[in-house]
Amino acid sequence: MWISSFLRVATVSAASVGLLSPAAAEVPEIRLAQQFSIGYLQLNVMEHQQLIEKHAKRLGIPEVKVSWLKLNGPAAVNDALLSGTLDIASGGVPGLLVLWAKTKGTPQEVRGISALSSQPFLLNSRDPDVKTIKDFKPSDHIAVPAVKVSVQAIMLQMAAAKAYGDKEFAKLDVQTVSMSPPDATIALLGGKSEITAAFSVPPFQYQQLEQAGIHTVINSFDVMGGSHSFTVAWTSAKFRDNNPVLYKALIAALDEATDIVNKDKRAASLLWIEDAKSKLPLDMVTKIVAGPQVQWTMTPENTIKFADFMTGVGTLKVKAVTWKDYFFPEIYDRKGS
Repeated sequence: MWISSFLRVATVSAASVGLLSPAAAEVPEIRLAQQFSIGYLQLNVMEHQQLIEKHAKRLGIPEVKVSWLKLNGPAAVNDALLSGTLDIASGGVPGLLVLWAKTKGTPQEVRGISALSSQPFLLNSRDPDVKTIKDFKPSDHIAVPAVKVSVQAIMLQMAAAKAYGDKEFAKLDVQTVSMSPPDATIALLGGKSEITAAFSVPPFQYQQLEQAGIHTVINSFDVMGGSHSFTVAWTSAKFRDNNPVLYKALIAALDEATDIVNKDKRAASLLWIEDAKSKLPLDMVTKIVAGPQVQWTMTPENTIKFADFMTGVGTLKVKAVTWKDYFFPEIYDRKGS
């Protein structure tokens, strides 16, 4: 009899375990990264207001684990995405393009989710004699978030190609130094570092200009011939395919966060200050967030110009015909470029 009782208990226990073990019973997870910039305001809003959790619950996922990481430069972000320690990457357009070209046609193919913002980034110098890109001397060192691969490094190549000819696009690469925007700002303003210029990001580029003697050599809008996407988000087809409902919740969260930023830029600025532990005045940050050249939008803008340049100089081995080649279909109804 005791054997029969044991078997009944064992059967019930096994059934209970079976009820808990399916993937549906597990808490889904999404891990997101952002870099050092105001260009990721939607992500700040999403984290503070738990928008991914909100929309996941609305779509039938009662609980989701959301993790937020801070990384510097596209190489670090893309390495994390490829290694499986990150699900959602964000950064400049070249970071997306490099990984898209590298993974195209594979199960791990990477594409863009959406844009986050269109805004300029500035190349600032402390040398009064440097008024154009042609004025840089061999002794000058230019700080960028990541040499050769960051959006600032690519923009410097685009500017060099315009100034010296396409074959000389990499002329200033040897003078670039990888440095996070906060560290680059400290080095530039300190005056004692080898760093004499910084191709940076908001708000640091504007913080640099607050100091006497610092001036702008290049505005990226001038190089691109107009407004362009600054920050975008991307992920793998594997994550999107394996998590269709969670991905839908992510898109909805990004959409709501974009609306929130546009409706109250001062409140969004305060969230960035809190997250970045910045000592910058709220009025200054709000002025940057609401700047005349700044758009908070999920619509990609002039991203194909990055792709065309990078293909032309050999950085990309895969040619994109349209922006839709490297973005997922959820934003195809937008008038992107």
